[in-house]
Amino acid sequence: MAQAVVSDKAPVTRVTYDFVTRAITRTLGSPGRGYFALLGSAVALLGVGITCLLFLLRYGLGLAGYSHPVYWAVYITCFVFWVGIAHSGTLISAILFLFRSGWRTAVYRTAEAMTVFAVMTAGLFPLIHIGRQWYFYWLVPYPNERGLWPNFKSPLIWDEFAIGTYFTVSTVFLIMGLIPDIAAARDVATGWRKKLYAYTGLGWRGTNEQWRHYSRGYLYLAALATPLVLSVHSVVSWDFAMAIVPGWHATIFAPYFVAGAIYSGVAMVITLLVPIRKLFHLEELITVHHFENLAKLCLLTGMIVAYAYCTEYFTAWFGGHPEERAAFWYRAFGPYWWATWTMNICNAFLPQLLWFKQIRTNILALFVMSIFVNIGMWFERYVIIALSLAGEPYERFTNAPYNPTWADWGIMAGSFGWFFMWFLLFVKNFPAVSISEVKEVLPPPTRAKAVHA
Repeated sequence: MAQAVVSDKAPVTRVTYDFVTRAITRTLGSPGRGYFALLGSAVALLGVGITCLLFLLRYGLGLAGYSHPVYWAVYITCFVFWVGIAHSGTLISAILFLFRSGWRTAVYRTAEAMTVFAVMTAGLFPLIHIGRQWYFYWLVPYPNERGLWPNFKSPLIWDEFAIGTYFTVSTVFLIMGLIPDIAAARDVATGWRKKLYAYTGLGWRGTNEQWRHYSRGYLYLAALATPLVLSVHSVVSWDFAMAIVPGWHATIFAPYFVAGAIYSGVAMVITLLVPIRKLFHLEELITVHHFENLAKLCLLTGMIVAYAYCTEYFTAWFGGHPEERAAFWYRAFGPYWWATWTMNICNAFLPQLLWFKQIRTNILALFVMSIFVNIGMWFERYVIIALSLAGEPYERFTNAPYNPTWADWGIMAGSFGWFFMWFLLFVKNFPAVSISEVKEVLPPPTRAKAVHA
């Protein structure tokens, strides 16, 4: 089989409609040892997180390593990190769909699934952060017997609206895109999978009328989901920008957070696609061309993030505000300098290698770089949140060294186990690559001419 590049600029290849269906539905077969090893590792990490959470519930937030004035720390850092991871799914699936980018068809399903499970993971951390989790429903604005309403000035309420809206729209978007592919898998499946796909396919038969309504509804939903890329993470950035803490009170936070969210999300898409491509033998459908385009998108957003870093430091210096200058000096040269420079190196310097085509087309190099970008983006949120609070110049007498505890690290590790567990279960039971949309960008079949001896 010749290598296939399914994009609007791809050359004519021998990948047929039947090959696409069989190659993608083949991923739904019996799991191999590699899959069980990954799933077992994810479940083990989740077990570590659940154990640490049970200790936290039993003995209280004193195990979390909080120290005055640092009461927003690893849990809020992980919340912002996972919300950011979720954003590239909307970008790739909705915005690139509206621009009719053909190369997205082979990668957007992974991005959409990643979006839903990342939002599910992010929603856990405000509940862990509040302490008494059994009163979580106090955050929900609904008429109740106490005659009380939540404080709409509280960032927790903003996050509840942001997560709820984004999770609802992203889930509907994922399910709607799955319907034609589930029907295609239903036609070749056997056993219990055939019954599962018969129910979840919602009676899809592929008629002209169904395709007409589906195409129109998908277009409207993509147009509705697009503003979420800007609005949801802007709301998350206002959790900090509305405060007067030095290093937070800045108007750049909304675009800065949005660019950083897309940056980290695209890096996570690369991190997920590389093992999926190898594990499920999808080299003919997910090609170097797709990884190169993802690398270009990563380079673009990385340049925006690097520019935002420079703008932050320049504004703190040029503004002449002594507290702002002290806060950024503390970040760069204080006791937590290693976190700041890890952020700068992973997010601003390493991605400059993507200017070279040899790096953009080297899948192993992209995989390693995407992991470093994810590490750097986690440290970016840690620097913004924990270090800004720890380095408040006007409360030096209340400062105490902040050090995350084993409970913090264990719950953070458990969040990765939670995310990867759901993602691995999804890609083994539903098509990880869109069958219908990959076929749309293939060259139409032509009648072969008879060849005479």
